[in-house]
Amino acid sequence: MPIAKAEIRTLIPHAGLMCLLDTVLKWDDESIVCTSETHRDPANPLRREGRLSALHAFEYGAQAAAVHGGLRSLSTGVAAPPYYLAALRDARLQVMRLDDIDSPLEVRAQRVFGDVSNAIYECHISAGDALMAEGRITLMLRT
Repeated sequence: MPIAKAEIRTLIPHAGLMCLLDTVLKWDDESIVCTSETHRDPANPLRREGRLSALHAFEYGAQAAAVHGGLRSLSTGVAAPPYYLAALRDARLQVMRLDDIDSPLEVRAQRVFGDVSNAIYECHISAGDALMAEGRITLMLRT
């Protein structure tokens, strides 16, 4: 059953327009698939001079990973502790901008490692059948 934006907002610290994901399509213990159309929103807070750089695709991936962590914690009956984006590795961009992409974004995050203090996710951001960006992000516990 899809998870809507209102519930996504309860799982991450991003408020208002900074919550970039619209829907969680599916998730399990190791991965999550989300969608977003906020890349086309002129009010997207990451836009500069009316454009949204493809570099921001990694923020979409990081938010998907954060939602995944929140859902995993919620499924065990505890609130997820706050994490921050600590590293981006093996980042590859296939486009320069996201704001000119007509299709919704599909944001996939696959957990490859995780313990109580950090997690590593492989992220893939695509539109239709076209890959927009991919990379590995590391999230670390805020202390």
